[in-house]
Amino acid sequence: MPRHHTVHGRIVILGAGPCGLACADELNRLGFTDWLLLESAPRPGGLGSSVTDPAGFTWDLGGHVVFSHFGEFDRLLSGLFTPGELLHHDRSSFIRYGDRWVPYPFQHHLHALPSGEAEAALAGLLAARDERGGTPADAADFASWLHAMYGTALVEQFFAPYNTKVWATALQEMAASWVAERVAPVDVNAVLAAFQNPQARAGTGRWGPNATFAFPARGGTGEIWRRLAARLDPSRVLTGAHVTGVDTRSGHIVLASGERLSYEHLVATGPLDELVAMTDDAPAEVRAAARTLRHTTVAMVGLGYTAPTTDERSWLYFPQPDIPFYRATNFSKYAPANVPASDTASLCSWMTETAIPPDTHIDPSALARACDQALRRCGLVPERAELASVHVEMIPYAYPVPTLGRDAALDVIVPSMEMRGIHPRGRFGTWRYEIGNMDHAVKMGIDIARHLVTGAREELLHPTTTAPASVSRSATGTREAS
Repeated sequence: MPRHHTVHGRIVILGAGPCGLACADELNRLGFTDWLLLESAPRPGGLGSSVTDPAGFTWDLGGHVVFSHFGEFDRLLSGLFTPGELLHHDRSSFIRYGDRWVPYPFQHHLHALPSGEAEAALAGLLAARDERGGTPADAADFASWLHAMYGTALVEQFFAPYNTKVWATALQEMAASWVAERVAPVDVNAVLAAFQNPQARAGTGRWGPNATFAFPARGGTGEIWRRLAARLDPSRVLTGAHVTGVDTRSGHIVLASGERLSYEHLVATGPLDELVAMTDDAPAEVRAAARTLRHTTVAMVGLGYTAPTTDERSWLYFPQPDIPFYRATNFSKYAPANVPASDTASLCSWMTETAIPPDTHIDPSALARACDQALRRCGLVPERAELASVHVEMIPYAYPVPTLGRDAALDVIVPSMEMRGIHPRGRFGTWRYEIGNMDHAVKMGIDIARHLVTGAREELLHPTTTAPASVSRSATGTREAS
């Protein structure tokens, strides 16, 4: 049955983060202008936003760096920035272990541990390799996978305490299917060689897609999305638009203001569990599956100091339970303009991230004090350096947790949404941490735009499936096959 729509309501996009903005931009590129982009926040950017605090320090909503798996993301950046407007860095990352810094990835640098602990870690690593016969670890849950891959000593020294802090979830409750680009594999022969080769000990490792990365010279990560939003038709981008309901029978979304906006297809980039809760005819089994999805909340504490930026490292990891944050980012190293323009040579800034279970109450002031004290204890900030800024941002939906039941839940939820003309995309639309980077979000936004307008296959989500019917360009609002 065709659905009536307004000139603005052909394709409605919920969420003006990287995925939603990329979707709208691609629709424009394809010559399809019958779209509307709704964002509940006062400005576009979503999880990629940046803020400037009253003291003039710029902060991201968590640790972001710019790297890419996709040509579409590369072309987007080249169209938004001149070469000099992006700063390029080689990653320099370490793990705080006791009173020392171990280069990242931890499992590649066992020679940097105290001798007894290094020997225990190496023995466990060799035993784990021998037990699985040199083949990749095969385990359903993350805890078992870590033990099978790295051995008990390494898990106890680093993997269990660090990942428990990051995920605020028991590792036995997490799946292991997401680890491909997120947890570094280990070459046992290279680890053995590092114990004997002094040159190998100096290396910090080049593993992973973010071994080199870029960062905007000004404005933080949010500058990317501010510029992308600025090239869209402002009359089609509505901020402060909080969606409270989706009426799939009539093809309308309902705003908190009571306004109803019609749609033919809905691209939803916000949290999938919230989408299901607001969808009027979501079946009981879909609602039940959505309630099993889990996510983390992150407190970003930004701390500015009256001390110059002298540390050359990019970001640091902290498995210790007595340090509140799991990661600290040397944010003034990313870009000098992240501190107030008048004092770039005499100020530094550190951005910390602390994961907490959803709906857990914390005292932001107490957390900020604890983060400040931890940075000083670890020698990252001079003891006498004065605080120039303290800024706390609570990120309610920070990361989707890849739990053991996640994929089964998604198999119930996503097809049901798609049948109703709702296309969940982006980090929390797909609820898949393993494709949760900014470049993944942009690729998903571009892919769904192409799919809806031309019928093209979505390359990231459906790399081998045949694309179903596309959206018609006809003025009557009918849905036709391409």
